[in-house]
Amino acid sequence: MSFSFSSSRFSRVAPCFARVTLFSAMLLFGLSAIEELSAQEQEVTPVGRLIPLESPLSDEALGLVRRTALELQSIAETEDRKTYLFLEIKPGITEFHNAFAMAEFLTASAIQNVTTVAWVSETVTGNNALVALACKEIVMAPDAKLGDLGRGKAVAEDRQEIVLAIVAKRRNARVTTPLAKAMLDPAVSLVNVTIETENGERETRLATADEASALLDSGAVIQKKTTIKESGTPGIFSGEDAQRYQMLARQIANTRNEVADAFQLPVESLRELTAPDAETNVAYILLHDEIDRVFHSFALSQIDRAVAQGAKTIIFEVDTPGGLLDVCIDLSSRIIRLNESGIRTIAYIPNQAISGGAIISAACSEIYMQPDAKIGDAMPISLTIGGGFVHADPKILSVLLEHMRMLAEKTGRPTVLVEGFCDAKLEAFEVTNKTSGRKWYMSEDEIHKSNGEWIKGPRVPESRPEVAVFVNGRRAHELKLASAPVENVEELKERLGIPLSMEFQVTERSWVDSLVFWLNNEWVTGMLFFLAIVCIYIEMATMTGFFGILAASAFGVFFWSRMLGGTASTLELSMFVLGLGCLAMEVFVIPGFGVFGVSGILMIVGSLVMASMTFSGFGVQYDMERVVVSFAPFAASLVGVIVFASFLGKYLPHIPILNSMILTPPNIVPEDDEPRLRATSRQATSELVGSVGAAVSDLRPAGKAQIDGRLYDVVSDGPYIQFDCDIEVVKVQGNRIVVREKTV
Repeated sequence: MSFSFSSSRFSRVAPCFARVTLFSAMLLFGLSAIEELSAQEQEVTPVGRLIPLESPLSDEALGLVRRTALELQSIAETEDRKTYLFLEIKPGITEFHNAFAMAEFLTASAIQNVTTVAWVSETVTGNNALVALACKEIVMAPDAKLGDLGRGKAVAEDRQEIVLAIVAKRRNARVTTPLAKAMLDPAVSLVNVTIETENGERETRLATADEASALLDSGAVIQKKTTIKESGTPGIFSGEDAQRYQMLARQIANTRNEVADAFQLPVESLRELTAPDAETNVAYILLHDEIDRVFHSFALSQIDRAVAQGAKTIIFEVDTPGGLLDVCIDLSSRIIRLNESGIRTIAYIPNQAISGGAIISAACSEIYMQPDAKIGDAMPISLTIGGGFVHADPKILSVLLEHMRMLAEKTGRPTVLVEGFCDAKLEAFEVTNKTSGRKWYMSEDEIHKSNGEWIKGPRVPESRPEVAVFVNGRRAHELKLASAPVENVEELKERLGIPLSMEFQVTERSWVDSLVFWLNNEWVTGMLFFLAIVCIYIEMATMTGFFGILAASAFGVFFWSRMLGGTASTLELSMFVLGLGCLAMEVFVIPGFGVFGVSGILMIVGSLVMASMTFSGFGVQYDMERVVVSFAPFAASLVGVIVFASFLGKYLPHIPILNSMILTPPNIVPEDDEPRLRATSRQATSELVGSVGAAVSDLRPAGKAQIDGRLYDVVSDGPYIQFDCDIEVVKVQGNRIVVREKTV
């Protein structure tokens, strides 16, 4: 067998094979290049750390800065990544040698690959300012000030030389020697001069007054000269000054989020480095279901408990459709105070934070959401009698918007979007800072007030007219409302730096909280009122004492549940008891229906209404609507009592056992089919009417009297009767014997 092949066929196959080989090689090369690029992209992700420096600066603070900076230097060298060390410098008084030790380390070559950034959010003077001058970058709030190292006086000459030596290393190109001299000595005048160089170009620089004079003497042409600091005034400059004269600070930022954006870092990278136990002492509180008074009381009690136990971080798992507006505002204000006290607050939203839930979440310093979780739509509404709703009064919306604006400013979120949760008429636009290129979101009015600092971009789709902002976890991250989404609690722990082995002690409602929640229900409240009033009615008819105890118990349960629910206090309880006292005075001491009776009824009704609600401060109309809602169960129970009393009056005489307990008025002979007291009891009491005797104690109005040789408990029919006065029985009702003083 022989083999042969055509040369023409081979000539056709060979080029095809070559092309396939070339394509495969290119594909493999492309895939490897893509992997290499993705690896490079992953490698260049910057790393940031934030250390707050409280005053006075201590050796412990310096040790923490050293360890963190050297760790970042190692990352920069081994992984070829940009690293940032942010130092949040606080105002205060520090010894010069401590500030110098910190500044000397920050300018050392051992951390030359680490970008040190001083964040000055408040006015910093004295030796603390030296630490900021030693950093490569300075970020300032617009109204914060930095400088005046001598606090109104000139710094000693030897210390001036040390500071100028630090500045001469030129770690920060915007911190020059003339600027440092002006900060060190109030007598130095600082000017901004524009000179013409030998090449005919213009150059703007800072100079002291003496240096400007020397330039003139050398023949330099000064085209413009602006005095920044006069001689005799402290050398202290604001963030706005730094922007205007392009000195000191390169970036301006009000919040931690803005600082992170300026350096293109995730907000999580600016989490504070604190004590080792800070991330293990964590409280986890569930905020689920409707936000009502009981919800409010539960949340506040758990927050107070967490603070008392020393929690450094509080995680709120928010899953709620909303609730009462004033409760949500009060809770969010409490969370803001936690932030200000140094406690880290986290809102974790696995499902939804709608309406009031969005308000509470917006108060937390950080928000983490699952990708498809929802947040927003917090427009205030008022419920109608038919179960519908109408939009709340504009005054209420105005108060809410002011509160939301405060939350946004405190937590560093876009104000227009946080307000957009509540105001459907507000439109948000993406804007770009023309200097730094930073992206943000603003309203038309905010853009106008920026005087061209921000360039207007497209409108945010979620802020379309007549629709409140309502977004999922992914979109919330894009809009800078929340951190990058998390899939579950385990990923949340990783992002927060909490050990995965740590089990959260979840704080949720106990059976007592559930019982209080059930008792605070409007229908249950109405049933308690109904039971209490019916028992009072039966007690007045039977005088057994048993039904009186039931009535007192019903009112006691009502006030107990309301006090635990947070709507009642000792004031309401005192008003109720005082009202009962006034009614007792009217019945037993001052017969009639006068001041004490009316006052007692008003105080009792007022205490019941006040115990069912708290005044919100949103205006008279809003609070009056709440009063009507709170009074409704009481009014409904009164109507029910009237119906029940008519039914009871008709059928009670025919009910076995109870019919023998009904009291028959004196001197009235009951019908044969009507209930009556036993004959022995009736004869014994009725025979006393008209009997005479003597008071054996003062009758005020109750006391004792001797009638027909026997002692009886008696009550005066009105006036005070002295001891040993003659008395006459005028009425007997059950065991109650009414007497009056016998006149001659």
